[in-house]
Amino acid sequence: MSISTVTSESLQLKLRQLLPSQQGFGTDLSASDTIIPIIDLTASAEGSDVREDLQKAWDFSTGFNKVRATTTTIISNTGFWKISLSASYGAGSSTASTVVINDGSADKEVWAGATTGAGSQTVNQVNDFTVFLRAGDTLKVIADTGDEVAIWYRQIADINGVLTSPLGFTPQ
Repeated sequence: MSISTVTSESLQLKLRQLLPSQQGFGTDLSASDTIIPIIDLTASAEGSDVREDLQKAWDFSTGFNKVRATTTTIISNTGFWKISLSASYGAGSSTASTVVINDGSADKEVWAGATTGAGSQTVNQVNDFTVFLRAGDTLKVIADTGDEVAIWYRQIADINGVLTSPLGFTPQ
Protein backbone atom coordinates (compact mmCIF):
# COMPACT_ATOMS: atom_id res chain seq x y z
CA MET A 1 0.00 0.00 0.00
CA SER A 2 1.42 3.35 -1.00
CA ILE A 3 0.20 6.86 -0.12
CA SER A 4 0.46 9.72 -2.62
CA THR A 5 -0.05 13.45 -2.12
CA VAL A 6 -2.88 14.99 -4.16
CA THR A 7 -2.19 18.55 -5.28
CA SER A 8 -5.49 19.60 -6.86
CA GLU A 9 -6.59 23.12 -6.03
CA SER A 10 -10.18 22.34 -7.10
CA LEU A 11 -10.33 19.38 -4.68
CA GLN A 12 -8.81 21.50 -1.91
CA LEU A 13 -11.40 24.24 -2.58
CA LYS A 14 -14.25 21.70 -2.53
CA LEU A 15 -12.96 20.27 0.75
CA ARG A 16 -12.89 23.77 2.29
CA GLN A 17 -16.46 24.42 1.04
CA LEU A 18 -17.88 21.15 2.30
CA LEU A 19 -15.94 21.09 5.58
CA PRO A 20 -15.59 24.73 6.68
CA SER A 21 -14.21 23.69 10.07
CA GLN A 22 -11.18 22.17 8.26
CA GLN A 23 -10.12 25.38 6.43
CA GLY A 24 -7.07 25.93 8.62
CA PHE A 25 -6.06 22.26 8.58
CA GLY A 26 -3.10 22.94 6.28
CA THR A 27 -2.28 19.35 5.30
CA ASP A 28 -2.39 18.32 1.64
CA LEU A 29 -4.89 15.75 0.54
CA SER A 30 -3.51 12.28 0.11
CA ALA A 31 -4.62 9.17 -1.73
CA SER A 32 -4.03 5.49 -1.13
CA ASP A 33 -3.96 2.58 -3.57
CA THR A 34 -6.26 0.65 -1.21
CA ILE A 35 -9.84 0.41 -2.49
CA ILE A 36 -12.44 1.31 0.13
CA PRO A 37 -16.01 0.88 -1.14
CA ILE A 38 -18.39 3.70 -0.21
CA ILE A 39 -22.13 3.45 -0.76
CA ASP A 40 -23.93 6.79 -0.97
CA LEU A 41 -27.62 6.28 -0.18
CA THR A 42 -28.66 9.92 -0.57
CA ALA A 43 -31.11 11.20 -3.19
CA SER A 44 -28.23 13.18 -4.74
CA ALA A 45 -26.34 9.97 -5.43
CA GLU A 46 -29.23 8.37 -7.26
CA GLY A 47 -29.70 11.51 -9.36
CA SER A 48 -33.22 12.31 -8.21
CA ASP A 49 -32.46 15.20 -5.86
CA VAL A 50 -34.60 18.02 -7.24
CA ARG A 51 -35.53 21.18 -5.36
CA GLU A 52 -39.08 20.96 -4.01
CA ASP A 53 -40.32 24.00 -5.94
CA LEU A 54 -39.04 22.46 -9.19
CA GLN A 55 -40.50 19.04 -8.42
CA LYS A 56 -43.93 20.64 -7.85
CA ALA A 57 -43.84 22.73 -11.04
CA TRP A 58 -46.93 22.89 -13.22
CA ASP A 59 -46.38 20.88 -16.37
CA PHE A 60 -48.25 19.54 -19.39
CA SER A 61 -50.01 16.95 -17.19
CA THR A 62 -51.61 19.70 -15.08
CA GLY A 63 -55.37 19.26 -14.88
CA PHE A 64 -57.83 22.14 -14.88
CA ASN A 65 -61.55 22.43 -14.23
CA LYS A 66 -63.92 25.34 -13.89
CA VAL A 67 -66.90 24.46 -11.70
CA ARG A 68 -70.05 26.63 -11.69
CA ALA A 69 -73.12 25.98 -9.53
CA THR A 70 -72.65 22.20 -9.44
CA THR A 71 -70.69 19.35 -7.83
CA THR A 72 -67.82 17.95 -9.90
CA THR A 73 -65.39 15.11 -9.18
CA ILE A 74 -61.94 16.46 -9.94
CA ILE A 75 -59.54 13.63 -8.98
CA SER A 76 -60.22 9.94 -8.40
CA ASN A 77 -56.61 8.62 -8.45
CA THR A 78 -54.58 7.83 -5.33
CA GLY A 79 -51.55 9.77 -4.16
CA PHE A 80 -50.47 13.27 -3.16
CA TRP A 81 -51.87 16.14 -5.22
CA LYS A 82 -50.91 19.79 -5.49
CA ILE A 83 -54.04 21.92 -5.70
CA SER A 84 -54.44 25.60 -6.59
CA LEU A 85 -57.76 27.30 -6.90
CA SER A 86 -59.33 30.64 -7.57
CA ALA A 87 -62.92 31.13 -6.48
CA SER A 88 -65.39 33.93 -7.22
CA TYR A 89 -68.64 34.32 -5.32
CA GLY A 90 -71.49 36.30 -6.76
CA ALA A 91 -73.46 38.86 -4.82
CA GLY A 92 -75.87 37.23 -2.40
CA SER A 93 -74.14 33.84 -2.29
CA SER A 94 -75.37 32.27 0.93
CA THR A 95 -73.58 28.90 0.98
CA ALA A 96 -69.80 28.61 0.78
CA SER A 97 -68.35 26.64 -2.10
CA THR A 98 -66.17 23.81 -0.82
CA VAL A 99 -63.54 21.27 -1.81
CA VAL A 100 -64.09 17.88 -0.18
CA ILE A 101 -62.50 14.46 -0.04
CA ASN A 102 -65.19 11.81 -0.40
CA ASP A 103 -64.50 8.24 0.76
CA GLY A 104 -67.57 6.78 -0.96
CA SER A 105 -69.94 7.47 1.93
CA ALA A 106 -69.02 10.79 3.53
CA ASP A 107 -67.44 14.14 2.65
CA LYS A 108 -64.49 15.62 4.52
CA GLU A 109 -64.18 19.35 3.85
CA VAL A 110 -60.58 20.41 3.10
CA TRP A 111 -61.31 23.95 1.85
CA ALA A 112 -64.27 26.29 2.14
CA GLY A 113 -64.76 29.66 0.56
CA ALA A 114 -66.32 32.79 1.94
CA THR A 115 -69.90 33.84 1.41
CA THR A 116 -71.12 37.29 0.48
CA GLY A 117 -74.43 36.97 2.30
CA ALA A 118 -77.14 39.39 1.29
CA GLY A 119 -74.73 42.10 0.09
CA SER A 120 -74.07 43.16 -3.48
CA GLN A 121 -70.30 42.62 -3.55
CA THR A 122 -68.29 39.91 -5.27
CA VAL A 123 -65.61 38.05 -3.31
CA ASN A 124 -62.51 36.46 -4.90
CA GLN A 125 -60.23 33.97 -3.14
CA VAL A 126 -57.03 32.19 -4.15
CA ASN A 127 -55.54 29.22 -2.30
CA ASP A 128 -52.87 26.50 -2.66
CA PHE A 129 -52.77 23.23 -0.72
CA THR A 130 -51.84 19.55 -0.97
CA VAL A 131 -54.20 16.59 -0.52
CA PHE A 132 -53.64 12.86 -0.06
CA LEU A 133 -56.15 10.46 -1.63
CA ARG A 134 -56.37 6.80 -0.61
CA ALA A 135 -57.90 4.04 -2.73
CA GLY A 136 -61.61 4.85 -3.05
CA ASP A 137 -61.21 8.56 -2.22
CA THR A 138 -62.20 11.30 -4.65
CA LEU A 139 -61.66 15.05 -4.58
CA LYS A 140 -64.78 17.05 -5.38
CA VAL A 141 -65.63 20.71 -5.82
CA ILE A 142 -69.07 21.80 -4.66
CA ALA A 143 -69.87 25.23 -6.12
CA ASP A 144 -72.93 27.15 -4.94
CA THR A 145 -75.31 28.95 -7.32
CA GLY A 146 -73.61 32.11 -8.58
CA ASP A 147 -70.14 30.80 -7.63
CA GLU A 148 -67.27 29.73 -9.85
CA VAL A 149 -64.25 27.71 -8.70
CA ALA A 150 -61.31 27.36 -11.10
CA ILE A 151 -59.05 24.54 -9.91
CA TRP A 152 -55.63 23.34 -11.12
CA TYR A 153 -54.11 20.05 -9.96
CA ARG A 154 -51.05 17.87 -10.50
CA GLN A 155 -49.92 14.64 -8.85
CA ILE A 156 -46.68 15.29 -6.94
CA ALA A 157 -46.22 11.83 -5.36
CA ASP A 158 -47.80 8.42 -5.62
CA ILE A 159 -49.64 6.68 -2.78
CA ASN A 160 -46.30 5.44 -1.37
CA GLY A 161 -44.76 8.93 -1.35
CA VAL A 162 -42.52 8.36 -4.36
CA LEU A 163 -42.14 11.81 -5.93
CA THR A 164 -43.56 12.41 -9.38
CA SER A 165 -41.30 14.64 -11.47
CA PRO A 166 -42.84 17.06 -13.96
CA LEU A 167 -43.75 15.45 -17.29
CA GLY A 168 -40.68 15.10 -19.51
CA PHE A 169 -38.17 15.96 -16.74
CA THR A 170 -35.32 13.52 -16.16
CA PRO A 171 -32.94 14.32 -13.28
CA GLN A 172 -29.25 14.27 -14.23
